[in-house]
Amino acid sequence: MQTTFEFRTDGPGLTDITAGIAAWIPPGAEGLLTLFIRHTSCSLLIQENADPDVQRDLLAWLGRFIPPSDDPAMSYLRHTAEGPDDMPAHLKAAVLPVSLQIPVQSGRMRLGTWQSVYLFEHRTRPRSREVAAHLA
Repeated sequence: MQTTFEFRTDGPGLTDITAGIAAWIPPGAEGLLTLFIRHTSCSLLIQENADPDVQRDLLAWLGRFIPPSDDPAMSYLRHTAEGPDDMPAHLKAAVLPVSLQIPVQSGRMRLGTWQSVYLFEHRTRPRSREVAAHLA
């Protein structure tokens, strides 16, 4: 069983896509859910859903780890024509997951108590993103 979801982001940060994915899973379904982001400048994460500071800290850490291309530390980058957020977004997607596998039992993802599935946007403006899903 396969589908493609479309999600809107608000710019950099984590967008919780758990409910949209969960609603697609048929009652009683069993198997392994694979999610794949169909873009090269965003990622997928399973992360804590309780304390918003976790998301803020992740975003802040990633921004320090990979700053915009107009930061002097990034002067070696060549791919800058699409703006100072573009190549850093590709780098962030290269170090974070672009696919996830989640067990499904009795029609529910086997996520932990404090876990949600997030689309992690790395570009600075809102985007429409596609996530391919396969349940087998």
